[in-house]
Amino acid sequence: MEYESVLIVKPEVFIYKIPPRASNRGYRAADWNLKEPTWTGRMRLVAKGTACILKLEDKSSGALYANCPIDTYPGVAIEAVSDSSRYFVIRVQDDNGRSAFLGLGFGDRSDSFDLNVALQDHFKWVKNQEQIEKEKTEPKQELDLGFKEGETIKINMRITKKDGSEGTSRTGKGKGVGGVLPPPPGGLGKIAPPPAAAATVRQSPGVSPAHRPGAGGTGTEWTDYASAGGNQGQQNSANANWVQF
Repeated sequence: MEYESVLIVKPEVFIYKIPPRASNRGYRAADWNLKEPTWTGRMRLVAKGTACILKLEDKSSGALYANCPIDTYPGVAIEAVSDSSRYFVIRVQDDNGRSAFLGLGFGDRSDSFDLNVALQDHFKWVKNQEQIEKEKTEPKQELDLGFKEGETIKINMRITKKDGSEGTSRTGKGKGVGGVLPPPPGGLGKIAPPPAAAATVRQSPGVSPAHRPGAGGTGTEWTDYASAGGNQGQQNSANANWVQF
């Protein structure tokens, strides 16, 4: 069972007889006899489910004067005039389905603004209800986040070093990790020894081969150098005598 809810009530509104629409430019309130309204009474905007009805009632008794069913807004059932924000053209209907167009006016612009807002809010709610019912009947498509066959994903990871700088971790064949070279193919610690070199003895200047160690002599390296020093001293002394001569 649906209940009737009241959306807005205005205690005083004015109803006018209006001439037929002259052109497609819209209705003008200036063409009406605004000083002599046809009827004055109360307006109630009510909703029953998704249906919306504007009711014109007597101020004292509440007797119904006319009904204006509204199926959409803005639309044919209620339309604003082109020269004022306080006046509308409404389509009223009787129980037999006959309809007529009347002028509706408010004494204050705030009243007409309230009517606009109430109608917009109601039909916005109706639209949301229709969307909810549509989602109930139609299956909702699920989002597939799985990998398709053959799909791959690439991730770049940034690693923060101890000094605060950022570096990218990379590994590759034939390259060391972290700047360290890989070991040689033969393994660690397997270094070939150097080739054997023949032992050589440096010869001092002025020393004959006979005085070399191991050449058959009995002297040592020290005696060789001493002998060489003695010979050098004798030669220097002879040279000195020659100069004195």
